[in-house]
Amino acid sequence: MQTMMGHVRSLNSISPLAGDHRPAFRVALGIAVPSMVLVALGHPELVIYAVLGAFTGMYGRTEPHQLRLPHQIQAGLFLLAAVTIGSTLSVLHLGPWWLVAVQTAFATLGSLFCDKVQLRPNGPFFGILALGACASVPVTIPLYQVVLICAGSAAFSVLVGFSGWLRSRAWSPGAVRVRVPWTEGMRRDAMVHAGRHLAAVGVAGVVAVLSGIGHPHWAMAAAAVPLAGADMPSSVHRGIHRIVGTFLGLAVVALILFPGPLSPMQYFPGREALVLAAIVVLCQFPTEMFMLRHYGLAMVFFTPVILLMAQLAMPVDPVRLVVDRGAETVIGAVVGIAAVVLVRRQRRRPQAPSSASTSASDVWPKSL
Repeated sequence: MQTMMGHVRSLNSISPLAGDHRPAFRVALGIAVPSMVLVALGHPELVIYAVLGAFTGMYGRTEPHQLRLPHQIQAGLFLLAAVTIGSTLSVLHLGPWWLVAVQTAFATLGSLFCDKVQLRPNGPFFGILALGACASVPVTIPLYQVVLICAGSAAFSVLVGFSGWLRSRAWSPGAVRVRVPWTEGMRRDAMVHAGRHLAAVGVAGVVAVLSGIGHPHWAMAAAAVPLAGADMPSSVHRGIHRIVGTFLGLAVVALILFPGPLSPMQYFPGREALVLAAIVVLCQFPTEMFMLRHYGLAMVFFTPVILLMAQLAMPVDPVRLVVDRGAETVIGAVVGIAAVVLVRRQRRRPQAPSSASTSASDVWPKSL
């Protein structure tokens, strides 16, 4: 009973502030500059590719500069691959079953890659999200230009992450990324983890397509969320946080997109794209502020980021957008939690710090 009450209390606990404003500012800046450049050039529909590339800045947040640099390059290449694959699916006009098959395969292989190079944040979630988001919107420019926008945005985020070195111009003495060596047990554990992604992402996609909701990639991304937990309680907590935080975030989206006196859109006629892009940038800052401290609260802000950049790329009925997102989040989170419960790891996967100077905040906390 005491253990159960402890789990319930942890759902509402927020970790102490530990300099989270600095990486939050870096990520927001990495998103703001390329996004606003595209809006100024009259191409708000392309902001989605800049935002997804700029997610590179979310990786290696507490590492010294010389360690953050290769870490973010790895993450940037992973995200670029996801955007390229998703955009290719869109160009080829392949149906939802192709999306389910390709995104499931990417999630499985991405899980192995992320475990092997030990990306932080854990797991292939952002890659899964990027692939599905790009596959779900029409590509209005040549594919190579999509790749260049994403790569340029990722490169800019890497430069922002490294820019602090210009102030000190010194390496941190003895800083080394400490990696857990891949023993035979680690390999088996990574295969089990990949199998979870195969089952959860695949089943969520199948259920979403059969339900006819219309955005199966959202369910598939949500299914990967619980899988990043360090153990079963943290995985369940993440799934619950995903659902509750998303629904609160959908209320924010409704206030923004639905006609009414509270919507900022009505006060800037003719500049709706600029308003939406600005909100995406503003919401990313608190998203990163709370991502490691309280996942549910981070989702309140992250949900508008994802939906508004999708709305910029392909405007749809806001009511349908909100309803679909809510339904598919529930489907994905429930399937992800079920995968955690049914597909057990034989042992707990050790969590290695990213470097000798990495703080505990760089590893997903159990309270998420």
